[in-house]
Amino acid sequence: MKAVVTGGAGFIGSHLVDLLLVKGYEVTIVDNFCTGSLSNIDQASNRVSIINHDIRIPLPTDAFNKCSIVFHLAALADIVPSIEMPVDYMSTNVQGTVNVLEAARASNIKRVIYTASSTCYGVTGNYPTTESDQIAPTFPYALSKYLGELVFFHWLNLYGLKGLSLRLFNVYGPRARTTGNYGAVMGVFLAQKIAQKPFTVVGDGNQVRDFTYVSDVAQAFALAGESQISGEAINIGTQNPQSINRLVELLRGEVEFIPKRPGEPDRTHADILKAKSLLNWEPKITFEEGVMHVLRQINMWKDAPLWNKEDIVEATSTWFQYLGKNETN
Repeated sequence: MKAVVTGGAGFIGSHLVDLLLVKGYEVTIVDNFCTGSLSNIDQASNRVSIINHDIRIPLPTDAFNKCSIVFHLAALADIVPSIEMPVDYMSTNVQGTVNVLEAARASNIKRVIYTASSTCYGVTGNYPTTESDQIAPTFPYALSKYLGELVFFHWLNLYGLKGLSLRLFNVYGPRARTTGNYGAVMGVFLAQKIAQKPFTVVGDGNQVRDFTYVSDVAQAFALAGESQISGEAINIGTQNPQSINRLVELLRGEVEFIPKRPGEPDRTHADILKAKSLLNWEPKITFEEGVMHVLRQINMWKDAPLWNKEDIVEATSTWFQYLGKNETN
C-alpha cells in the first residue's frame, strides 16, 4: 500500500507516518512546514517521500499517482489566531481540503480519511457527545474544520470517493507543537514545569477534557484507512474525561488561577460506540500512562514559549472580545 499523509510532519501526522511505516506502507508526506517540523520525521526521513507544498494552492495533478489512500491532516489550528485571521483558516482548512480531494480524484485514489474536530459540537450539554448531536461551532477554527468535513462528504457523495471523517478529541503526547500561539493546555503546563513556574489553570480547574493519547489516535487513522466502511463521521476519544485539576496533580506543581474563558465547554466527553463497533478501535493508553510518557520526554518542550498570567491575558484578549460578546447576545 502507498499512502499520502498531508500534514505528515506535524504532531499527529508524524505519529501516523511512523505507524504506517511499521505496517509496511510506502509513505508520501505533503507539508509546507508552517507548523510541522523536519525534526518530527527525522526517524523516518530516509524512508518517505516529501512534497513541500501549501495545500491552499492546487496540487499537481500527478501528486498522488500510484497511491491508494490519502490521510488528510494538514490544517491550521488554535482558537485565537482563527479569530484574528479567519480568512487564512478558511483558505487552508476548507479550500485546502477541496484541493486535496481534487488531487485524490485526479489520481483515482481509493480512499480518503479526513481529520475533523470535536470543536464542531461547540458548548454542548449532551454527554457523552455522539456524532448525531447538534453541530454548533463557536469560533472560526471549529467552523472551518466542520466546513471541511461537509466538503469531504460532498465529494464522497458526488464523485464516488470512499472514506471516513474522524472527529478528534483533545489529542496530546510527544511532538505536540511547542512554538507559536497560546494553545493546548498540556504544552503550556509542560513549559511551565520545566521553568518551575506555576501552572496557569483556567477557572477553577474542574472542567474536564477527553484527553486522547496520540498513539491511540494514529491507530484509529490506520484502522479507518484499512476499513471498507465509508461515509461516516466517527468520534475518537477515550470516553473517560479528566479534569484539569487531575492533570495538575499528575504533573505536580504550584497553581495560579486565571479567568474562565467564554465559548469554552466545561466538558468534552466523546461517545466512542461507533469507533468501537465500526473500526474495532478503543484507546489503549490510560490518562495516567499518557502523562507519564509525556513527562519522560519533557525536554521536547524546553524551547516552548513560557506563558504566565499576564502574557495569557494579553494573548487571549481577542478571545474575550468576540466570544464574550457572543455569549451575552
